[in-house]
Amino acid sequence: MRRSIEAARRALPDAVREAEAASLTVATTLLMVPGQTVCAYYPLASEPASPAALEVLRSTGCRVLLPVVGADAGPLDWAVHDGEMRSGPLGLLEPAGPRLGPDAVGGAELVLVPALAVSRDGVRLGRGGGHYDRTLPLAHAGVPLVALIRDEELLDTVPAEPHDVRVTAVLTPGAGLVPLQ
Repeated sequence: MRRSIEAARRALPDAVREAEAASLTVATTLLMVPGQTVCAYYPLASEPASPAALEVLRSTGCRVLLPVVGADAGPLDWAVHDGEMRSGPLGLLEPAGPRLGPDAVGGAELVLVPALAVSRDGVRLGRGGGHYDRTLPLAHAGVPLVALIRDEELLDTVPAEPHDVRVTAVLTPGAGLVPLQ
C-alpha cells in the first residue's frame, strides 16, 4: 500500500501538486490561531503540502515547531522553525535551532502530521518508521492531531497495529478539514 501511494504521488503532474499544495496552505491557515504553538513538518517533495504553509503559519504569529529525527528509534525531537533549515543525518531537512526535546509536542495546540493514507476511523498509515506513533502520545489530551493527505488517500480502512495512534482529523485539498470518528 505504501509503495502504490508513493508511486501515485510521484506520478502527479506538477500543476496538480502545486494546486493541491496551495489549497492545503489556505486550509491550514483556517486551523491556526495567531500566537499558538503548532507542531508541523517540512514536507518531502512528493507530500501533499508545501513549505509555504509553514511560512504562512510563522507570518501570522504562530510558534512553529518542526521535528528532528534522532539516530535512535525513539520519539521525535523538536526545534523552533525560524526559517533556517539544514540537512539532518537521514538527509531530511530539519530546523537549525536548538533542540527542545520530545516533550515539546506536549505544548502544542495543534499537531499537523504527515501520512500516506488515513482511514475514516483515524488510523494513520505513515512511512513505517514509527516515529510519530512514539511521539503523538506525548501531545496534550484533546489537542487536534491532523494528517495532511490527498482527497483519495482518505480510505475506509488502512492496515493497523496495536501501537498506532489515531489522528482526529484529516486536511485534504478538496474537502478541507474532515473530522474523524
